[in-house]
Order: sequence, then C-alpha cells, then structure tokens
Amino acid sequence: MSDWERASTARVLPPARPRKLAKVPFVELADGRVQGVVSSGSDIGRVYVSSVAASTYEFACSTNNNRPCGGARGMFCNHILALLNESTLQYGAERVARYLRVEVAEPTAQAISQTMSATRPSQGDNTAAASVFSQFLRHLAYLEFEASTAPVPELQWFPPTRAVV
Repeated sequence: MSDWERASTARVLPPARPRKLAKVPFVELADGRVQGVVSSGSDIGRVYVSSVAASTYEFACSTNNNRPCGGARGMFCNHILALLNESTLQYGAERVARYLRVEVAEPTAQAISQTMSATRPSQGDNTAAASVFSQFLRHLAYLEFEASTAPVPELQWFPPTRAVV
C-alpha cells in the first residue's frame, strides 16, 4: 500500500493545463455529468449552471435563478461549449472523453463537442442545477478561510496564483 493510500487526505491531481476562471469558475466531472457554472457574457451578475450527461449527452443550461438559457434550443449553447472546453483544460481531453463516453480519434474539446452534437442530443430538465450551484457556493466559501499551507483537496480547481510564504 502506498503512502497516499494510508493518508487521511485525498490525492489531488493538478489541472492538465492552467485555465482562467473568469468565464468558467467551476467545473467538475460528477454524478455522470460534466457540470459547472459559466459566467454570462452580457450580465456580470448572472451565471449559468450547465451540464452534459455521459452516454446520452443530454444537456441542460439555466441561470442561477432557474431561468432557461435562450441559446440551448435543441443544440449546445455557448455556455455548454465553454464548459466542455474548460473541462478539457482542467481534466485533460482524454479523461473528459472517457468520462462522457465519447469515442474520438484525437480527443480535443472541439472534437468531443462535435461528436456529441452529431448525435443530436436532447435537452433535459435541469434538476441538478440547484445542487451544482450549491456546490459552487460551498467552494466559494473557502475564500473566507485564513491563509494556510495545509492542503484542502476540494480546492483543486483553484489554480495556484502565488507561493504561500
């Protein structure tokens, strides 16, 4: 058994590549979906909760106030495309493709979204939006903590900005 298996903390995987958090501040592979929070391009006070289900590619997108996204009408909206792009930066295209069960020759965010779009996925209900947004708010609460060098595994989606001295 390795050291990390005996430890009381979870192993934290670094992001595949650094990403900017302004457009997609929260993305995760959870509950059989790629899901997260995407900032509105037109209103600084609005965010969208978007998700795409594995295998079926059923998608959902709505505001944090549970209003449907106007761009998600029978196809992926720009929020979902941004979510897929940022998920490949965070987790790597191969892992995202494997998680969503998308078969592509060369995994990239564009290839993944094009392959899923070609299957004509349906728009599902956004029942998970409340829990995804709640998780996002819980992660934001960590910003209130005092600075510490102790690892906090659930914060792996925050990129390091500077060394803590």
